[in-house]
Amino acid sequence: MAFPSAPSALWSVSLLTTLLAAAVHSNIVFDDDPLQPMTTDETVSVGGKVTLTCRVAESDNSSLQWSNTAQQTLYFGEKRALRDSRIQLHRSTSTELSITIDEVQLSDEGEYTCSIFTMPVRTARATVTVLGVPSQPQISGYERPVVEGGEVTLTCNSTGSKPPATLHWYKGDEELQGSPNVVAPFPDQPTYVVTSELTLKVSRSDDKALITCAVDHPSLTTGSKKTAQALQVLYSPNVRIDPETDLPREGERFSLLCVGNANPEPNSYIWEKKDGELPLLAKADGAVLHFPMLNKSDNGIYLCHAENRIGQSQGEYTLLVQDPTAMSTSSGVDHAVIGGVVAVIVFILLCLLIVLGRYLIRHKGTYLTHEAKGSDDAPDADTAIINAEGGHSGAEDKKEYFI
Repeated sequence: MAFPSAPSALWSVSLLTTLLAAAVHSNIVFDDDPLQPMTTDETVSVGGKVTLTCRVAESDNSSLQWSNTAQQTLYFGEKRALRDSRIQLHRSTSTELSITIDEVQLSDEGEYTCSIFTMPVRTARATVTVLGVPSQPQISGYERPVVEGGEVTLTCNSTGSKPPATLHWYKGDEELQGSPNVVAPFPDQPTYVVTSELTLKVSRSDDKALITCAVDHPSLTTGSKKTAQALQVLYSPNVRIDPETDLPREGERFSLLCVGNANPEPNSYIWEKKDGELPLLAKADGAVLHFPMLNKSDNGIYLCHAENRIGQSQGEYTLLVQDPTAMSTSSGVDHAVIGGVVAVIVFILLCLLIVLGRYLIRHKGTYLTHEAKGSDDAPDADTAIINAEGGHSGAEDKKEYFI
């Protein structure tokens, strides 16, 4: 019987050791191997908690072990190997070893190894992905109110995201189109700074509008982080004149109010009457024009000029003084309604009377008694009775009956 030489035997052992190490390093999984560990990859946000679980289908009483990304043993069965209070034992059985990591940091990201010390040693790996949580967005670029028709450029940025966050712009509930997001690495950190710009040409309708920058990121499970900036737009007056009443009547007191919708508020109001002077009794008091007693000579078109430091505008109102007996529009409407109701009631009563009259005419005579028949042509009462009974013979019988 031939035996291998010593150098040959040493070469065979070395080859076997190399293959075993390669198998361990490459995490070879043997089909239908009940002792092969099984793990899952996990994703967690910075500051969160992650659970790493390693299981085998069957147990041969060999111990399971978790190692970190630096191949430092964390737990060997129930025994803690690394003194890190953030890492705790979650469950340890003959077929499972689960650990938790609290207050996860970006440095915790990487590949963790679960091993079972059988012959050969079997391993499985779990990749932990740590999400960097973006900061509250910051809006810059707005320093002072903007005049209507001007432009404002706002800049929004958020730091600390991993992977890079996405920024969105809104005016109220309407999404606006900002510039494409610019992504840059944060110095000395595996996170990113994201920036976006928004340029708006403002109108008076944008005054007090809220422009919002919102951050969208998978680490924000409760929704986007948002920051809002209120705009202030300066614009010239938009003037209208409101009368004290819609029915100015002769001899009554009356006033006109000049409403100058503007930002800032108008600092000057000027009243005038078109094609003439203001009435002698009319008194202008800022935004109000008073008429202590109306006269038909006050009729005409009145103008109000309102001005602020942005510009000026005017509004007009046509005054038409009514007679003192003129009814108000609302009274006229009320009387029209009442008149309509009365007309409907009278019409219904007339219809009822007509129907009742026709009914009485059709049934006339049905209420005459049987004794009254034939009495119209009788010369005396006895004859009437005889005729009512239907003839002479009947009368004889009647007379004999009474005798």
